[in-house]
Amino acid sequence: MSETANAPGAAGSGTSRHLDVVIERPWREVYDYAADPRNLPRWAAGLAGSEVQREVSQWSMNSPMGRVLVSFVPENPYGVLDHTVTLPTGESVLNPVRVMELEEGRCEVVFTLRRGTMSESEFAEDAAAVAEDLATLKERCEEG
Repeated sequence: MSETANAPGAAGSGTSRHLDVVIERPWREVYDYAADPRNLPRWAAGLAGSEVQREVSQWSMNSPMGRVLVSFVPENPYGVLDHTVTLPTGESVLNPVRVMELEEGRCEVVFTLRRGTMSESEFAEDAAAVAEDLATLKERCEEG
């Protein structure tokens, strides 16, 4: 698992962070698993144990903040898993995610975490949570 910051200086000083994990599975398998919103509670801790429901073009589920809506970009051959999470407050957060083939049977998942209005400590906590989720995604996909 690695992490990089977009801005010079100490990690966390930028407006976004790129967190990534290498998964020993074909990129398309990882993409298909992660792109299915019904799998989110299996690897995204903030949604663990939540029931996922289809709501027209979005998916709804419970989080520690309350009910959230998630919408993914359409399926594509490029490994793009961008998704928007609409919080109970009505605020929408875009989460850019890519699944990229490294070599046959091995891929890298890159998640771009954006600061938005978060404080430095909230941003660091969110980055730690995303890193844990990516580690869980790796574990789930590799047990496959």
